[in-house]
Amino acid sequence: MNPETPRKGGFLKLLKAVFWSFFGVRRRADLESDAAQLNPLHLIAAGVIGAALFIGLLLVIVRAVVR
Repeated sequence: MNPETPRKGGFLKLLKAVFWSFFGVRRRADLESDAAQLNPLHLIAAGVIGAALFIGLLLVIVRAVVR
């Protein structure tokens, strides 16, 4: 990718990429498209936030079941 070419991936595309990556279900064409369009730092931040939300959801479910 040319360093002068701006990355133009939308917020929803970023969320979709992170969501499907959690399940490990990604087509190669989607992966290459994401790599060309999405900012890697945004992907990392969204992944960390997604993991924190997932862990929080699991904790809420476990506490509700244990009570």
